[in-house]
Amino acid sequence: MEIWKEFTFDAAHLLPNVPEGHKCRRLHGHTYRVRVFVRGEPDETVGWILDFADIGEAFAPIRESLDHYYLNEIAGLENPTAEVLARWIWARLLPRLAGLSRIEIRETCTSGCSYEGD
Repeated sequence: MEIWKEFTFDAAHLLPNVPEGHKCRRLHGHTYRVRVFVRGEPDETVGWILDFADIGEAFAPIRESLDHYYLNEIAGLENPTAEVLARWIWARLLPRLAGLSRIEIRETCTSGCSYEGD
């Protein structure tokens, strides 16, 4: 079974490696939506895999380091595509969250990516 909790943060970025003239090469921002998925079996006593508040606690410092920042200035996010951002979040969340199974990043309501680790 898998549970998830969704978070948002606002940040600016540009994609330095796309061709000149591409709209994403210009500075712009997104309200990112991040879903953090945890896989496991519900505990027989409490009936849940993990308290949603525990997911929030694990994600809070990551969100704080991204929210209202220019992503390109954060180490490891110099080319902050959704794919790079998903791996970056995964690497920081994995040691803090047992059962982490997937990260979903949405840049817009119609575009995003999903990452399940390497």
